[in-house]
Amino acid sequence: MSASPVPVPTELHVLPGPALLSGLDGGPGLRAHRRQYGEPPRVDVAALLAALARLRVRGRGGAAFPFEVKLRTAADRSRQGRRPVVVVNLSEGEPASAKDSALALTRPHLVLDGAVATAYALGARELHVVVPQERPLVGTAIRAALAERRDRLRTHLHTAQGRFVAGQARAVLELMAGRPNLPVTAWSPEAVAGHRGRPTLLSNAETWAQVGRLVLAGEERYAALGSADEPGTTLLTLSAATSTVVEVELGSPWRDVLPEAWAGRSLLVGGFHGAWVPWATLVAGRVSVDAMRAAETPLGAGVVVAPRGCPVAFTARVVDYLAAQSARRCGPCLNGLPALARAVQEVVDGAGHPERVEGLAALVTGRGACAHPDGTARLVRSMLATFPDEVTRHATGRCTAVPSARLAEVAS
Repeated sequence: MSASPVPVPTELHVLPGPALLSGLDGGPGLRAHRRQYGEPPRVDVAALLAALARLRVRGRGGAAFPFEVKLRTAADRSRQGRRPVVVVNLSEGEPASAKDSALALTRPHLVLDGAVATAYALGARELHVVVPQERPLVGTAIRAALAERRDRLRTHLHTAQGRFVAGQARAVLELMAGRPNLPVTAWSPEAVAGHRGRPTLLSNAETWAQVGRLVLAGEERYAALGSADEPGTTLLTLSAATSTVVEVELGSPWRDVLPEAWAGRSLLVGGFHGAWVPWATLVAGRVSVDAMRAAETPLGAGVVVAPRGCPVAFTARVVDYLAAQSARRCGPCLNGLPALARAVQEVVDGAGHPERVEGLAALVTGRGACAHPDGTARLVRSMLATFPDEVTRHATGRCTAVPSARLAEVAS
């Protein structure tokens, strides 16, 4: 199976931040956490829904879906007699991402307080926590945190496979059910019918940490950071030779966030399902879910990759990896993504045609059992749109990154 061009980080740098990552000096233990925040209050689901809506708290797993909508859906279904389930998804299948890992290692009780408070508000009795197989320190940290707590919930720990699609919501539900940890076609959201057909509130670690801080610190303190349109903060993974997790206020200028050493590079924003953005374009904007979505460069899971070398060759390596990581359960994943990977590699080698790449990207979009083909196609289209001159150079057997080399050498 093709290796990821960005390996899962073995060394992680976590910088102090204004909210979720404040007070890191106290350590990750429950006693230090309670000294900082106190005991979590019991919250009413209606009050929590209202606060989430006013603050526009959105999921931090990639889609930026309003968390209030998911919670309201689960609450409505639970009133129809189906006991809800709460899931903390720490699987973090995106190799370049490290923010959920950072929270597990430094702020596990902020994550768990958010999930537990919401579970109590919903009347849930089960909490499921999913940790990644390929990041063993995360599992160790979460087990230690759970051992410190006395939550009145049945808590279950699951280990996700080291696979890109293993963290997808339906893949997580399959894992919880004892089946292969792969996505399946679903006809309703998990908040409607998830684990064992029950309403399931499933979110990643940062989302639960945001909810935890709202519950513990209060709405006023939460809204004191960020912008009027987008209150709060977000975590970013800055990935180059090393991985660094930072917390920034929403609305912050990108120029103040990105390392100066990256100046002039083209950056992959949103991770492997993201989009290429030239340095000058990104630093002219702000860290904003709304603005970046409008510009068709979504923030996604908050990953910014700054690879060295040829961005076209790097894209080919990513697409080859993503094709190998699919569940192979639908046509776009079984046949479409491998064909797309070959077509992109042919462009790198100077033997392919961008029109064929564009056609294959269109063919797989909107037809998969999950969003994996769509995200891969987004990356490919972004490459074609951002680097047309570089693609043309590759057609002549040359590459700007290594002008004196043939392209087969650049891609190897």
